[in-house]
Amino acid sequence: MQFEQKVNCFVVCSLFSLVVIFFTVGYGIFIAFINYSIANNVVLPIIINTWAFTNATSKAWEAIYLKNSSSLDAIEIGCNTCEEQQCDFTVGFGGSPDENCETTLDAFIMDGATMNIGAVGALRNIKSAVSVARRVLENTHHSILVGELAKQFAVSLGYSEESLSTNESIAKCNDWKKISCQPNFWTNVKPDPSTSCGPYSPKQTKIQNDKNVGIDKYNHDTIGMLAIDAKGNVAAGTSSNGAKHKIPGRVGDAPLVGAGSYADNTVGGAACTGD
Repeated sequence: MQFEQKVNCFVVCSLFSLVVIFFTVGYGIFIAFINYSIANNVVLPIIINTWAFTNATSKAWEAIYLKNSSSLDAIEIGCNTCEEQQCDFTVGFGGSPDENCETTLDAFIMDGATMNIGAVGALRNIKSAVSVARRVLENTHHSILVGELAKQFAVSLGYSEESLSTNESIAKCNDWKKISCQPNFWTNVKPDPSTSCGPYSPKQTKIQNDKNVGIDKYNHDTIGMLAIDAKGNVAAGTSSNGAKHKIPGRVGDAPLVGAGSYADNTVGGAACTGD
């Protein structure tokens, strides 16, 4: 019995050691391959995009590969494409109206070489949200501008002011109001937000647990994009019109560093979209 236990222990320990060696060597090979690839331009440039927003990917790829543009340029061009084409109606104008039937935009861009960021939240009446975010990155010492004053910032730099609402987005908002504003993002208010529209006032009772606000495959998406250019510089960006029927003034995850996306030349990049 003791002999069998020793044999079993030897086998298990040996297998564990082999696994550790395999992953250690494998990781070393992987890092060496990445370093070699960057040094020799074997696998670069790279464009990665969430969802099936292929036109955005193609435009970003055209910029970074055919025109040898920077990773920041590719991110801006790719996200701009989705803003113009209203990808899934979760990006750009004419989608996700708030309770007042207005569409507002969130966007973010990050330079992995400098770790600098630029973002806008609840941006009103400016279609090129990610471009304004880049202006925050490159032309200010700030990280994020929001709301009406973010719009004024954009207009001061020459961006055209125009409504982000469409007949379709307003119709969707009015249809939502006809079904007692369901779902919505209110809690612990009166009248009961699960059965009625506002205006609301705070309840003078114990705070209840949050309810399910009905987030589904039709109420998230958003474009998240990563790029590595021929020089190995990483950039990340996001653009979104936020959650449908949001409370006016809400800023989502998309323009928040580390929540919407992130880039670091020494590590890589990541993007996550939706709530």
